[in-house]
Amino acid sequence: MKFSSGPGGKVRPALVVQSDHNNQRLQDTIIALITRTTHRAQIEAPQLLIDITTPEGKASGLLQTSAAKCEHLETILQADIQRTIGHLPPSLMQKIDACLRAALGLP
Repeated sequence: MKFSSGPGGKVRPALVVQSDHNNQRLQDTIIALITRTTHRAQIEAPQLLIDITTPEGKASGLLQTSAAKCEHLETILQADIQRTIGHLPPSLMQKIDACLRAALGLP
C-alpha cells in the first residue's frame, strides 16, 4: 500500500501489519515502513528483504527490491492510505511475523 507521510509529505510504500479484524473496526492501522535500503535486511532479524525478481516479491507490487522494516512501525489513519499496490503471499507474511517478534522482543 502507499500512504502520504503527512501534509505535503511524500507518498511512500508500507506494509499493513494490523489484523484484518482491527482494520475493519478502527479508523487507524499499524504499518511497517518499506525502504529501498536493503543491506541491513540481510543481517538484521527485524527486517525482511522483498526481492521483486521472485514470484513472491512480484506480488508485492513494489517497483524495486526493498526491505520491510518491522522495527519501524507507525500508526496512521486509514484515510491516509492512498491505494493498495500489492500483497505479500502467506510465505512472506510468516517471515514478517518472525520479523515482528524479533522487533518486539517476543519469543
